[in-house]
Amino acid sequence: MDEKYDIIVAGAGMAGSLAAAGAAKRGHKVLLLDKNKEEEVGKKTNWGWVCGDAVAQTHLDFIKQHIGLSFSKPELDVKVDGVVAYSPDMQTKVNFDGEGYVLDRPEFEKKTRDYAVKSGAEYVSQFDVEGPIIENNYVVGVFGKDKSMQHKEIRAKAVIDALGVATTLRRRLPDGQFVDRVVDVDDLESTGRYIYDCEVTGEDLRYYDPKNAIIHLNQIVSPGGYGWVFPKSQFGRVNIGIGVQKSSIEIRNSKLGKKDTLHTLMDEYVRSIPNLKDPKLFTKDNNGKGYWSVAVRRNIECLVFNGYVGAGDSMAMPNPISAGGIGPAMVAGILSGEDVAKAVESGDVSTKGLWQYNVDFNREYGKKMAAMEAFRVYLQSLNNELINYGMSKFLSRKEAEDLAYGRTTELSVASKISMVLQGVSNITAFKNLVYTVKKMKMFNELYAKYPATPEEFPKWRDQVSKEMGEFKEKFKPNPI
Repeated sequence: MDEKYDIIVAGAGMAGSLAAAGAAKRGHKVLLLDKNKEEEVGKKTNWGWVCGDAVAQTHLDFIKQHIGLSFSKPELDVKVDGVVAYSPDMQTKVNFDGEGYVLDRPEFEKKTRDYAVKSGAEYVSQFDVEGPIIENNYVVGVFGKDKSMQHKEIRAKAVIDALGVATTLRRRLPDGQFVDRVVDVDDLESTGRYIYDCEVTGEDLRYYDPKNAIIHLNQIVSPGGYGWVFPKSQFGRVNIGIGVQKSSIEIRNSKLGKKDTLHTLMDEYVRSIPNLKDPKLFTKDNNGKGYWSVAVRRNIECLVFNGYVGAGDSMAMPNPISAGGIGPAMVAGILSGEDVAKAVESGDVSTKGLWQYNVDFNREYGKKMAAMEAFRVYLQSLNNELINYGMSKFLSRKEAEDLAYGRTTELSVASKISMVLQGVSNITAFKNLVYTVKKMKMFNELYAKYPATPEEFPKWRDQVSKEMGEFKEKFKPNPI
């Protein structure tokens, strides 16, 4: 590691290994750094690979198309037909997302890491990246500690930050740059996830469905977020968890006179699933139980700095509605590897030379993120009664699906007005939904004009920040 590399990829998780593979396949000298032991590649925290582990088929297709990597058993644990979201009263469901898989996450991470090495990347485990080396306002490498706890500095022409939500690279970039260094606490959700083997009683598919990934919306059970029950390949084995927003859980506790935490709500949620009995932790890879945080906002608007790009959770890329981070991390990993390699080849790794990555990620995924963030903020302003009514009366299946994907839809106001006129709260909620859809359309139009050059960026970013700030002032968390 004393030599200089073309590209350093910090973090060997979902985004990092794919970025390293793509850049190495183009013939570059790539170093892939992982804080974990080799057999625990990509592990997010001491708790394990804390995630729902679900990914759509389209994202796997994206990987195969770009770098030729395909997947099968054991890393693809079980195929699912899609995602089904249920209202708090369990009376209304919305199907969204097409077919996909629930992963065996440790096996998946090993597969992508091994492919990066096969493609020519050098892999170093147990290296803790502590920050960027900055010279003349360029990131020219990273520093940290190796497995012997010795301080090391490693240099490269460019660095890809795939360190996850707790990244030490983005947070230590110079002040006054385009890349935001901080994510607001209200744009984070705390998540708890267990993998259980359970005895299945009854056939109520609203709680456990071996062919679908289930999401439960409930502001009492998971304030500001949702619960999930995703099947695994063995019947009765589930990936089960909840996500909660800090402000929402504080409001919920205050109004109900409770002192619940993520941990107590997590255990209560598990007990509330009636047809999963006698749960026992599935301890393979010591990955049965874990807690972590995930960003649920639009991705960081600018992903590049001189000599630096970010990908995956390090740049707040998870879906703002579902908190699903695997798909966008895959897309960002592939694109960052390709675009950084091209910039190195051109001899220009300045912000301008790396700007194409901003444009490419916005085209493939980022363009819908602000609209989805707005819809997430609106949902967090509703209590269970309004969510029940809205899912059953306000939205058709297609409208609900469009909004879940960040697409705007033309609400059929005339056909709904008689249903809406049944109470002041319903009228207000519906008006707010109409307002939200208009805002989502505005954000989609704004992101369709993502700046083609750095010079255009400040004015565009100011408009995004202003519009989102005003929207969040209008819709505050209100779970009860």
